[in-house]
Amino acid sequence: MADPANAAVAHPHQEKFHALMLGAIGVVFGDIGTSPLYAMREALHHARGGGASEAAVLGVVSLVIWALILIVTIKYVVFLMRADNKGEGGTLALMALAQRFVAHRSAWVLFLGMLGAALFYGDGIITPAVSVLSAVEGLKDAPVVGDRLTPYVLPISATILIGLFMVQSRGTAKVASAFGPITAIWFLTLAGLGLVHISDDLSIFRALAPHYGVLFLIDNGFLGFIILGSVFLAVTGAEALYADMGHFGRAPIRAAWLGLCLPALILNYLGQGALVLAHPEAVDNPFFRMIPEIAYWPVMLLATAATVIASQAVITGAFSMTQQAVQLGLFPRIDIRRTSETQAGQIFVPQVNTFLMIGVLILLFTFRNSSNLAAAYGIAVTGSMFIDTLLFYVILKHMWKRPTWQAAGLAGFFGLLDVVFISSNLLKIPQGAWLPLVLGAILVLIMWTWTKGAQILSEKTRRDSVPLVELTEILRARAPYRAPGTAVFLTSDPAIAPVALMHNLKHNKVLHEKNIVLTVVTAETPRVREDDRIRMEPIDDDFKKVVISYGFMESPNVPRALGQIRKQGVKFDIMATSFFLGRRSLVPSAQSGMPLWQDKLFIFLMKNSANPTDFYKIPPGRVVELGTQVTI
Repeated sequence: MADPANAAVAHPHQEKFHALMLGAIGVVFGDIGTSPLYAMREALHHARGGGASEAAVLGVVSLVIWALILIVTIKYVVFLMRADNKGEGGTLALMALAQRFVAHRSAWVLFLGMLGAALFYGDGIITPAVSVLSAVEGLKDAPVVGDRLTPYVLPISATILIGLFMVQSRGTAKVASAFGPITAIWFLTLAGLGLVHISDDLSIFRALAPHYGVLFLIDNGFLGFIILGSVFLAVTGAEALYADMGHFGRAPIRAAWLGLCLPALILNYLGQGALVLAHPEAVDNPFFRMIPEIAYWPVMLLATAATVIASQAVITGAFSMTQQAVQLGLFPRIDIRRTSETQAGQIFVPQVNTFLMIGVLILLFTFRNSSNLAAAYGIAVTGSMFIDTLLFYVILKHMWKRPTWQAAGLAGFFGLLDVVFISSNLLKIPQGAWLPLVLGAILVLIMWTWTKGAQILSEKTRRDSVPLVELTEILRARAPYRAPGTAVFLTSDPAIAPVALMHNLKHNKVLHEKNIVLTVVTAETPRVREDDRIRMEPIDDDFKKVVISYGFMESPNVPRALGQIRKQGVKFDIMATSFFLGRRSLVPSAQSGMPLWQDKLFIFLMKNSANPTDFYKIPPGRVVELGTQVTI
């Protein structure tokens, strides 16, 4: 007989696990859950004879099912989710983890992280456009009124997407609570529609055998290679399993995928295949042809809700990616606002939101239908997945200490799958796949320019500055006038005297009673324990070095962190403290180490970065800015 006390303890844990599973279904699997709206249609359209032949249907369904098994289940669920950075996943988290083990070759690891982040933004623009548009296009097949509603598909899609971006500033906590139940109902609907139509032609179960997919590719030759690009649409969103691991945990995501999402998707694709075998005319839009007339509008509305949820998950992911990129030094400081006092992941980034909204609307009115957009979709996701594979090789070899042949064998198998799908999607460049590549190249250029420029500026500042220890000895010999209170000097290099300190001494000829040389650093972990937040090192009676550490998923709050130094015996009163910031006016130079145009780009990024006062949450009334001109 079970112990009631143990049962009582286990019950809350079980409830929490189920809640995390439900949340994962809503946020993690929203994107991949909307793929049945268009993946089968696009793959069959590219097959010979319109895709209604038995060989084409069995081949496409087989390829879709085995893509879900090999890429999503085996690559991500079984293997990649084991490579976590303190529980967090995603390209930048994986990059930060890999950099710990290959410091001597970190430049190429950093570049891979940049490329993965850039491609993610491409995905973030295309996903909302193609998902919402593919659902609203169901109006064209609506019973009785379909023809009359067709002209309104584009305006309705644009209205939904604009509304979605407009509500981002209010936070998504309340809306997100409904994501799980709605998406769970959506997956059950997918499974139900599939089950209803599998009986149309039970021979569709032959598609579970992988050789039908292989025979289909061989029979179609080069055309089969093109079709793979459309088949890949069935697994777009797979990278979200890994990226959102920190929000829900490995076990709930795996349980949600294996227990509901994967079976529902397989049943739906089998049902679409059986429908096309029995009714070849359904090949033009098999998903919406599955829906019984009596249930058409409820399913149509549910599909639209599911695509909005999928879009929301990508937008939220773009905000989180931006925060990580800023903290890791890949982007300049940017305005990041918290929309919840209790949930760390609830943030809003106005500039990114505007950028995504403009990009989505341009896509919508340029490509005009989901079939055209689908051509641009796969390349961003395949590229992102390939980068995950390359970084996974680093983890296998350097972190998990696997022999080279084992690491290369496993990563090589997944890499081969990725390369095949990338190559197939590259063939779609004339049809629109150029867009995420161009966008990715621009973002990589911005990130590379920012990191390279910041490095050049840091080296120049170090060359032109006085070591802090040397300055303290000079001040001991010639003591300046002492002002009451505490001065905090922010600097990126605690070993040298901050620019603001030197200017204060040079022009104001004054030194405060207590001086803190403060450096804010980003750890290669998602979060830093409060006990490890502050490190303090006394230099002499006048100066103390303080280092505040934040994880790459945390937002800095300097005054709150400095409050902790009271525990170390240092009196800190925010109203008796002045924060000195050095503001540098940059002048481009052809001898900087970067081309002149890149110097100008770096200066533009520097001028448009967020004010450090706002970024570090320092009260504006306590800030003194001292400027200097620097040639880079």
